[in-house]
Amino acid sequence: MDLFNLVQSDRLMIMDDPFYGRERELGILHELLDSKVARFVVLRGRRRIGKSRLAEKFGESFDKHYTFIGLPPEMGVTDEIQRRHFANELEKQTGQLALRFDDWDFLFDSLGRITQKGRVLIVLDEINWMGSLAPAFLGKLKTAWDACFKKNPHLVLLVSSSVSAWIEKHILRSTGFFGRIALDIVLHELPLYQCSHFWRPHEKNVAPSEKFKVLCVTGGVPLYLESINPKLSAEENIRRLCFRKEGLLYLEFERIFSDVFKSRAPLYKKIVQRLAQGPADQAAILQAIGADKGGIYSEYLDELEKTGYLSRDYTWSLGSGKFSKLSLYRLSDNYLRFYLRYIEPNQPSIQQNRDQLPAGWTSIMGLQFENLVLNNRQGIQRLLSINPSDIKIDNPYFQRGTKKKAGVQVDYMIQTRFNTLYICEIKFHREPIGMEIIKEMRQKIEALSLPRGYSLRPVLIHVNGVKEEVIEQEFFSNIIDFSQLLESK
Repeated sequence: MDLFNLVQSDRLMIMDDPFYGRERELGILHELLDSKVARFVVLRGRRRIGKSRLAEKFGESFDKHYTFIGLPPEMGVTDEIQRRHFANELEKQTGQLALRFDDWDFLFDSLGRITQKGRVLIVLDEINWMGSLAPAFLGKLKTAWDACFKKNPHLVLLVSSSVSAWIEKHILRSTGFFGRIALDIVLHELPLYQCSHFWRPHEKNVAPSEKFKVLCVTGGVPLYLESINPKLSAEENIRRLCFRKEGLLYLEFERIFSDVFKSRAPLYKKIVQRLAQGPADQAAILQAIGADKGGIYSEYLDELEKTGYLSRDYTWSLGSGKFSKLSLYRLSDNYLRFYLRYIEPNQPSIQQNRDQLPAGWTSIMGLQFENLVLNNRQGIQRLLSINPSDIKIDNPYFQRGTKKKAGVQVDYMIQTRFNTLYICEIKFHREPIGMEIIKEMRQKIEALSLPRGYSLRPVLIHVNGVKEEVIEQEFFSNIIDFSQLLESK
């Protein structure tokens, strides 16, 4: 199966599955239905995050719904091939025959003529693939919008891309589209309480610890979650998805990196390989990839961040509550880390059909667990009964060591406008956590340079239980079990 058909089959699989999550984003899109003018919408997010599925669900509210998907940037794909593919899709979906495809003007004009009346949704999916080979593509799309599409007050034009940096540069920041964008929606991973739905009808029978193992590999990426077989154990699901040469997640890394980043994929891979070992500042990343200066590499890190694979965590001044210039990059995508740490090194045995789980694969779970929690901050805030409007700043926190103060790193900290600090320790342990955790937390708190008049709330977030003696100490203001994050909002 070639790459384009594989992408198409992924989308078809999505269409056949139940629609979980995205209620908020779908509600925002549905608000456009009451508009009296045409709307131009941007939808972006990493590959497999559910952009196509959300657009398809939104399309159910329209009289007519047309979707055009750009061809992946394989060798030999030219602008002419992109135009011919667009014309073929237009013929299939509208019945028009003998369409001219020698210029995007003619294609957009043909589409404009059949979308002049009624409630119509036009989706240009992976628009970066569609238009990157034609310098005039976006100018012609803008002209078509002004001359044709916007004349239908019930029309919505939705463009989507997996390369947020491309769509930001060429559409959101473009003077040509200034004032024309009604919505810019960025899709992130699904929250954990929605991820749990993918085990239906066995959702209530599968233990949180088993869901945890799978989620440490998939994160909240819808397509990966849809590939779970609820009847199988976590270990068997991971084995067949990751350690079988036909498995979705065995093949996935090279697909998404070659599609999204093209010629820069090898360099970007070096960056994520360094971050698969743990967070690092820019200097450490440059050293790992053999680069002397930032420059263009800062742009590369920014593109990886905007695409959804990295997070940049800034520390801050506790006194002023303002972000510092100091930051650490973190590989926030659990699948990428798991691939680099365990799937790729085992490729020789996987290719020989020895598709067993590698020894020690659970040793990475600490970093994976921390990512799951940091990607679900709203759930933590809800469980701590913190109103989002009361949060001054929240992030992983680190304090550089000096002659006068010790260095310290806090997994996650929340500073409220009422001068309260929630100091959160995110702890994965195979056995129930014992008294040593209190000693560790006290050392961190003592090392913090705290302003006067601040209240401290130590918080423990765990996955495999806490010993009774820890609870009896009443040191932690809150102890949060991972299972609570899986429960309904």
